[in-house]
Amino acid sequence: MTAFLVSRLATLLPVLWGVSIVVFLLIHLLPGNAIQLFLGTQVEMTPAQMDELRRLFGLAKPLPLQYVDWLGRVLRGDFGVSLRTSRPILPDILARLPVSVEITVLALAVALAIALPVGIVAALRRGSVADAVIRIAGLVGLSVPNFWLAAMLLLLLSNVTPVASIGIYVGLLRNPVENLTVMALPALSLGVALAAIIMRFVRSSLLEVLGQEYVRTARSKGLREPLVIGRHALRNALIPVITVVGFQAGYLLGGTVVIEEVFALPGMGRFALNAIAQRDYPVVQGVVLVIACLFVLANLAVDVLYALVDPRVRYG
Repeated sequence: MTAFLVSRLATLLPVLWGVSIVVFLLIHLLPGNAIQLFLGTQVEMTPAQMDELRRLFGLAKPLPLQYVDWLGRVLRGDFGVSLRTSRPILPDILARLPVSVEITVLALAVALAIALPVGIVAALRRGSVADAVIRIAGLVGLSVPNFWLAAMLLLLLSNVTPVASIGIYVGLLRNPVENLTVMALPALSLGVALAAIIMRFVRSSLLEVLGQEYVRTARSKGLREPLVIGRHALRNALIPVITVVGFQAGYLLGGTVVIEEVFALPGMGRFALNAIAQRDYPVVQGVVLVIACLFVLANLAVDVLYALVDPRVRYG
């Protein structure tokens, strides 16, 4: 397992390096630069003053050298400062990161709680009315945008229950019950669409495994059906599902942007959305880089879990 982890970590370094290059170049391809945003439209500068500002902002150097300087600062934990607030970017991102991570984890929990039993039932009752209803419900879940579902849940429940609250956030450690009450609807809004995706994979994967020879052999030995499904079929059927869940976890981090805005949650996605509206490019750059790193780490976690479930992977 140690060799497996080392090999996976070694493959992550080029990926993270490539991500840093893409993030750096994308921000520099946007119109305007840090000096123009810093000065606004009402300030006039002489050419000598502009040259001095370019030197201070590091824009006088060629683009490759700017990248090297920026990457060196990032590796030291310096993501720069916001053009609007002049505050260091990384502490603001880290202060908001737990909210986005919590929404992602809760949405995954909601999705798995719905998808696993429903997908198993659909596979075991293939061709039945229940299977047809489940598949139609899955298509509906895939078709409904999560921001529309969030808005509808707020509209329907705002006058009925305190669960539907906007702009109120309490930390998990401060008050777990109130925190989960506030986070219930955001997690449900994100988790429903993901549940539809996972459910389809659970159904198709389990159907494929149920047709394997070793499952028929287990049944011929007289094992009870729950034991055949739980011990022999389901564990192998969940191997491709783990991969899907890992990839979707990364996408959920990006999907929290809209949900955090709908529910006015102080997360990293809303922080990035406000920065985009204000053209605060260093903040956008920092948030995108952090999300990309979390996406890569989520894939690493999937690889490790995959190896634990299927030992053939780590020795392959």
